[in-house]
Amino acid sequence: MEAPCQKIVWDVLPAIRAAIAVELVRCGISQVEASRMLEIAPSAVSQYLSGKRGYRIEFEADVKRSIELLAQDLRDGKKISLVQRTCDICRQLREGDEGCGSVPAQRCRD
Repeated sequence: MEAPCQKIVWDVLPAIRAAIAVELVRCGISQVEASRMLEIAPSAVSQYLSGKRGYRIEFEADVKRSIELLAQDLRDGKKISLVQRTCDICRQLREGDEGCGSVPAQRCRD
């Protein structure tokens, strides 16, 4: 049996981190700097960018926009809570879902 939070930890959070890393690098941030901003290893950023880590989840427009805004705030050096903002993005994915159950397939799968 797979617990709902297990799915989030194994599938959703890596996908969110990957999307943030991709957005940071797309905006001209180096992989090393992106890893510092995200508080993860540079190798994790490299694996996110190469598709070896983090699932290829197609986010809806509202979630994409939240990821873009988070990356922009990180790039601009704003004092933010990375954990809180990541949790907010995860909540967006689960809106309309019944509690912490499953993440809706149409919102997080290719």
